[in-house]
Amino acid sequence: MEEPLLVGIDLSTASTILIELMIEDAADPSVYGEIARANTHRPDILALLIENPDTPDEVRKQISGAMRIPVKPKSEVVRVHKPPEARAQTILQRIQKLSVSERIQLALRGGREIRSILLRDPNKEVSLTVLQNPKITDTEVELIAKSRSISDEALRKITKRKEWMKNYNVLLALVNNPKTPSGVALPLVSELKTRDLGLLEKNRNVAEGIRATAKKLLRARKPY
Repeated sequence: MEEPLLVGIDLSTASTILIELMIEDAADPSVYGEIARANTHRPDILALLIENPDTPDEVRKQISGAMRIPVKPKSEVVRVHKPPEARAQTILQRIQKLSVSERIQLALRGGREIRSILLRDPNKEVSLTVLQNPKITDTEVELIAKSRSISDEALRKITKRKEWMKNYNVLLALVNNPKTPSGVALPLVSELKTRDLGLLEKNRNVAEGIRATAKKLLRARKPY
């Protein structure tokens, strides 16, 4: 039995704004079909799917049958291009109208653009939920690990995922980030390459204890 994509949210009663955002920046193509199946009683939601150029043709056919109207294939739907800044601002404005619970669900299933916005959400539960999004990439995690505006809770959460910590760039970013708690960063120092230890020793942004540990490890690695 197929597991519902959007755990914890009833798509048949979800707000139009939430569904608009999910459609516009879908992390998984199957979200279109799930929204369509849950909203056969809501013509306005079905219309949103029809007008979206990314809605798969098989979903369009389902909607055509439900609404008993001919539906254009997605190849004939005109895509409206907005400058990236304007698009991001529009998405942000709509996100700000959502409740905390809706933003949490969006953080869990939104696409990359939505994830980048919700990482800065003032509610920590929302921002931390972004790290649970199954579509988040190693590149995004590395950028989060480098961020000096991210919460230390988020940095701690990254270290608890073994698959992320196998990524050397993520590990290196965490050690060099002044926001990473010393108790979290110190055990990671020994995993750095010698060249990076040398750079860490000179990094005045990190705690003295971390620099001292890097210096000690460098001396231990130098051949006599």
